[in-house]
Amino acid sequence: MKKFKLILALLAFCNFSFSQTGNVTIKKDQRIDALVQKQSAVIPPAVKTEIDGYRIQLVFDGNKDVVNNARSKFISKYPKVDTYIEFNAPNFILKAGDFRTKLEAEKIKAGIELDFPTSFIIKERVNIPRLEKE
Repeated sequence: MKKFKLILALLAFCNFSFSQTGNVTIKKDQRIDALVQKQSAVIPPAVKTEIDGYRIQLVFDGNKDVVNNARSKFISKYPKVDTYIEFNAPNFILKAGDFRTKLEAEKIKAGIELDFPTSFIIKERVNIPRLEKE
């Protein structure tokens, strides 16, 4: 019984000692709210406009006029296929197409073999090809 009274007295003491009342005032900088709002904002993922695909390298030359003439020749034959000129000092590289598969690139390459005998297909990051209505 003595132990029971002791335990009861300790519980009553703990109850009174930890049950405090009062007001709490929070003082904070207004920039904290702005920072919390900024960090909680939902940012949509970046849309990639490039995929792994294939291009045809048509011409590789140090003279830009040669590359521009080759580009004009290619565009006259395939006006819907995009062409790209890259400068890799001291040479200019003419590439054509945004092909998803190597087979698509092979079809175009077969049609230009007489005009561009040294052309070859390369695998690289390409723009998403346009979809044509048939």
